Amino acid sequence: MAIRLGLGLPQMKQYDIGRDVPAVARAAEEAGYESLWVFERVLFPEPATQGLYGVPGLPWPDTYRSVADPLVTLTLAAASTGRARLGTSVLVAPLHVPFQLARSLATLDAASGGRVVAGLGTGWSHDEYAAASVAPFEKRGKVLDEILDVCAAVWGPDPVSYEGELTVVAPSEVGPKPARPIPVYLPANSPRALRRLVDRADGWMPVAQGVAQLTEEWARLRELAAERGRTRPIEVCVRVNAQYSAKPHGGAERPLFTGSAAQIAEDLAAHQVDGVGEFLIDLQSSLRDASELSDVAAEVYALARAAGV
Repeated sequence: MAIRLGLGLPQMKQYDIGRDVPAVARAAEEAGYESLWVFERVLFPEPATQGLYGVPGLPWPDTYRSVADPLVTLTLAAASTGRARLGTSVLVAPLHVPFQLARSLATLDAASGGRVVAGLGTGWSHDEYAAASVAPFEKRGKVLDEILDVCAAVWGPDPVSYEGELTVVAPSEVGPKPARPIPVYLPANSPRALRRLVDRADGWMPVAQGVAQLTEEWARLRELAAERGRTRPIEVCVRVNAQYSAKPHGGAERPLFTGSAAQIAEDLAAHQVDGVGEFLIDLQSSLRDASELSDVAAEVYALARAAGV
């Protein structure tokens, strides 16, 4: 079975959200993409008090100055398509009120006919946590655990009831329900996060940083799953942050997923590690507008399929 290919939707400041999201979503589905994805950034601190990804001194990319709300973006895509799955990679879940997030995802799944994939993470920006004012950064793991509990309750049968640190739901009817069980994908960047993924999630969302690293991390995750008695398979969706250029990258040490459409497709083919079921290809940051994004995405898709992906 061929690996599924997904595309990151246009959310950054160079795009017209209301016009470009539906157009790119339709074009991607027509080109063959099986899924459409969004990510989350809620602000651009200036001056930055914390480096990108929490790395001291690493600047935030200028394209993060305006990033459209992920669930609004997915709603636009849902209304414009009929087949593609609709995923978040990732929602910074503790920035959201747990009950409201669970209801929004359920409603979107019901409205789209069962196409939502909930990729959830904890993020890294202290400023985003301060602005969201849901919970302190130091409690992000506990909040994510509660969100998973609340989602399971809200998406399950009525009457829904739950009592946690942030959320209390008296026995209630809560609808609409998802059209089918919503798959939950998690990243895993720490031992605790690995255990949470094995015990509670349907899938894993690593970022592509080389075949050797992907293979090693996937083997470690499978070993932990066996140790903890997990019997159902773990779905794997690899996030590919690509930087497109019209001319091939000529450097001897070409960074992964950088260069022409053919070079990006070549790197995708090299990353076909056994067990990987999907690639999410995000091209938006390196392109000027929606027309170019749709054209390059279609070219990458065709070349990747031609390369055996």
